[in-house]
Amino acid sequence: MKIKSIQAFAIRSDLMGGPPVTPARRPSWLDDAEVANPMSRYPRFKRLRASWRPRWPSVGCLVTAQDGSWGFGASRYGTPVIAIINEHLAPLLLGESCMAIERLWDMMQHMTSPYGGGLAQYAISAIDLALWDLKGKLLRQPVYELIGGPCRDSIPCYATGNDTDWYLELGFGATKLACPYGPADGSHALDLNEAFVAEQRDLLGDGLDLMVDCWMAFDVEFAVRFAQRMQPYRLRWIEDCLMPDDLEGQAALRMRLPLETLAGGEHWYTLAPFANAAARRSLDIFQPDLAWSGGLTGCLKIAHIAQGAGLSIIAHAGMNTAYGQHFGMAVANAPIGEYFAGAAPGVPLQEVRLTPGTQVPHGGLLVPSNEPGFGLGLTPDGVQAMAA
Repeated sequence: MKIKSIQAFAIRSDLMGGPPVTPARRPSWLDDAEVANPMSRYPRFKRLRASWRPRWPSVGCLVTAQDGSWGFGASRYGTPVIAIINEHLAPLLLGESCMAIERLWDMMQHMTSPYGGGLAQYAISAIDLALWDLKGKLLRQPVYELIGGPCRDSIPCYATGNDTDWYLELGFGATKLACPYGPADGSHALDLNEAFVAEQRDLLGDGLDLMVDCWMAFDVEFAVRFAQRMQPYRLRWIEDCLMPDDLEGQAALRMRLPLETLAGGEHWYTLAPFANAAARRSLDIFQPDLAWSGGLTGCLKIAHIAQGAGLSIIAHAGMNTAYGQHFGMAVANAPIGEYFAGAAPGVPLQEVRLTPGTQVPHGGLLVPSNEPGFGLGLTPDGVQAMAA
């Protein structure tokens, strides 16, 4: 079956299912949270990530076969990513076999080699996810069956966010905090972080896992001091401490924290940095995003790199999308799934699904849809309604 068309377009937001209808009990932590970030050193942008991140819409991508069957993929960073797909990749892929996903992925990697980098991988991811969705529909199989079949009956999930009491009520057995303070906050940053983490540990008790996401805000020295201060709170891991291209810094951090579990890779977009980290064992857990790191095909390759080095992989916000859910169901070295909890406490998770067929955790466990493809639950009219 040949590819008839590939079309990328802007979609309204990351929340494709529409706004929730249940009133919130209180605002979400995300509405006004101070989170340490790469721009924290600049006072004008310090407090909120939304103050400096681009306002481009999200990206939808339809791949249509000659018989009219179609698959849908999604990614981010609208304007430039849409241009890469529609003006460069799509015209060159028309007429290729829509079942030859490995060939198409390799072609796209080479096509984008003159400019490469993150935006190219966002574009490749959208096409790749649409191709897997299409392939599953043509073969009448859920994607997790196509990539090896289920490795588990259900996926254990942790919640990411700072509304810990709500996550406990929902039945999550682990939670990951967004770290509020970093080196830019001065001499009291470690004290403030410790007080915050201590409060969350008290809420969780001793039996549940607690992690901290540092979101590229630290340097090596601060990360070491932070890890030392966190020892009484028994963190399962510390995540994403450094700027993503600081591979030497990551190796240095590993040397200075030999007993600390370190996670990262959310902002690594190609195979090379993961291969580097596996060879040097500078991370214990890889965290690529399926919509950013070359799609399902790219993340399966990263999972194999990790497995060969005896490392784990946990897809970034994987449990928020059907794409990550199918990945987490079928990948043996993916021990747990991340659910990014941005909705306000009191809003049922099923009201903030990205697509109608996307499943949500229940009691801290998730089972993906077994419908063909990714089971997104989208109709042509539903896809059209998402367009910005």
